[in-house]
Amino acid sequence: MKVNPAYSTKASLLELYNKPLLELVFEAATVHRQFHNPREVQMSTLLSIKTGGCPEDCGYCPQAARYHTDVDTHKLMSVESVIEQAKAAKENGSSRLCMGAAWREVRDNRDFDSVVEMVQAVNDMDMEVCCTLGMLNEDQAKRLKNAGLFAYNHNLDTSKDFYKDVISTREYEDRLNTIENARKAGLTVCSGGIIGMGEAIEDRIGLLMSYMEMETPPDSIPINALVAVEGTPMADQKPIEQWELIRMVATTRIAFPKSVVRLSAGRTKMSMEGQALCFLAGASSIFAGEKLLTTPNPEFNEDMEMFKILGLVPKESFADGEKPVTHEDPILKKRKEDEQLRKERLEAAKKEGFEPRKVTVTNA
Repeated sequence: MKVNPAYSTKASLLELYNKPLLELVFEAATVHRQFHNPREVQMSTLLSIKTGGCPEDCGYCPQAARYHTDVDTHKLMSVESVIEQAKAAKENGSSRLCMGAAWREVRDNRDFDSVVEMVQAVNDMDMEVCCTLGMLNEDQAKRLKNAGLFAYNHNLDTSKDFYKDVISTREYEDRLNTIENARKAGLTVCSGGIIGMGEAIEDRIGLLMSYMEMETPPDSIPINALVAVEGTPMADQKPIEQWELIRMVATTRIAFPKSVVRLSAGRTKMSMEGQALCFLAGASSIFAGEKLLTTPNPEFNEDMEMFKILGLVPKESFADGEKPVTHEDPILKKRKEDEQLRKERLEAAKKEGFEPRKVTVTNA
């Protein structure tokens, strides 16, 4: 059962969302136990591999170049640095690494070659690899799949009706097309939204209806609470109550019984009791580590203590699907062969007395 047919209309979903909270959580917990191990919660790490400088105008995002925030712009991390971060995350209990780059879209260039190499390396570490890199076409999605990517994240963020109040530089249809491209390439799809951006309850339901209308809904659905950042258009948004996040998690769990519901941004504002209700209502994944891209997040040791108190256990990698096979990437192979050939030619030329010209740059 990909979607729950009892709640396949906007009216029925809205009625579900507005149920008395404890009844809603009980129903969600019952559904959760039918399709998932209620004690297992996946610990995932979200790593910003390229930070800031994004040309888009997402009203919630501190990485947009047009907003004046405290986010420092950083170029793409090296493959070696990503591997070190992945090792640290795995040692701390994470079984999934999600790599995020502040790009509008994937471009077929040297940076994308490096991302492919990162995916290969992390998959070889027996960690699930997820990427969120902006829009991509089907060929790019296939290349990531062949490298060993487990999932592609591309959030719809909100309902189609409210979307234009949040973003103007990318159409809702663009997001749907990217999700379809990932799906065609054989990747699992991770797609969800953010609540607390000033949307109406109907918009939260509208987001879920966008997934309900898909031929295949997302394999995992992250639910985020807005983390308002100074300098963004949404800096003054009032934080939502944790009960709203619990309601959204529970409603999502009931509507999409087999999907993994991911409790994502906004956990720093929740009590342990509030998080416990989210787990009871069907959340079976959290992001661990001190940062979610550029915003604060509970640290590993805090989460492990919470797991101990609540009797939760970390979910192993690939519990929800087979580990992808990493295939040799012909573009990456050709690039490395060319680099090696240039190196060998330079060494040979040096032996014959050739010295590369040295250029000195002075300040005028």
